[in-house]
Amino acid sequence: MTPKQISGKIGLWFAVLVIVSPAILFFLWMLSLSLKFEVDNAAYPPVFIPEHFAWKNYADVLSSNRFVTYFFNSLIVTGSATVLALMVGVPAGYGIARMAAHKSAIVILIARITPGLSYLIPLFLLFQWLGLLGTLVPQIIIHLVVTVPIVIWIMIGYFETTPMELEEAALIDGAGRWQVFRHVALPIAKPGIAVAFILAVIFSWNNFVFGIVLAGRETRTLPVAVYNMISFDQLSWGPLAAAALIVTLPVLLLTVFAQRQIVAGLTAGAVKGG
Repeated sequence: MTPKQISGKIGLWFAVLVIVSPAILFFLWMLSLSLKFEVDNAAYPPVFIPEHFAWKNYADVLSSNRFVTYFFNSLIVTGSATVLALMVGVPAGYGIARMAAHKSAIVILIARITPGLSYLIPLFLLFQWLGLLGTLVPQIIIHLVVTVPIVIWIMIGYFETTPMELEEAALIDGAGRWQVFRHVALPIAKPGIAVAFILAVIFSWNNFVFGIVLAGRETRTLPVAVYNMISFDQLSWGPLAAAALIVTLPVLLLTVFAQRQIVAGLTAGAVKGG
């Protein structure tokens, strides 16, 4: 290895360290807060590693009946929104890619970058008129505003780079367009679907605004549960940090275990298109 290559690798790792270190430091500090008693959290100078770990912070959070309820609410909302987004987004992405409907793709991009608050007020009035406020139904529906554009946009880019030869051969053999999509395009697009699924789960699971506006007392999701732990008279950093880490853990584990699928989905299209 030449000195130029060595210096290049050192520079790359240094740049990665500079970019990633704030996120790692933030995560470690949250972990430290969650494992300390309030005396240590309020100490000056700050204590990073306490002498005694406050495991009760996690126990107090998990023993809360409402927190468990909010966890299952998040599972229902995120799971339903993700499944529905895949059912709609994958065929839509395939159709837009194969028809080269670039104007439709621009509309999807606009929907993707438009803030969710733009949809919240009219949908809030609609759900109020329908009498659905306070249930999980409006949350599932409005989460589609976030998940469907993500899935469609990812699948457009993926289907545009997949080979057409297999689909053309299936059409010549007499297969219909739906059969080609189901038996040829879908198996090839599995890496792209995996990426769309993971990103849809992450964006839906972490959504806060929709849950706090549309949910009722028993239908709030986990991000709202963490927010509810902040009060005006007392702020307990330990349980608050523990709750935040518990909320983050499912998507963190999903990302870690599916990192190969994410890399494959993001790079497979470029490899096949080359």
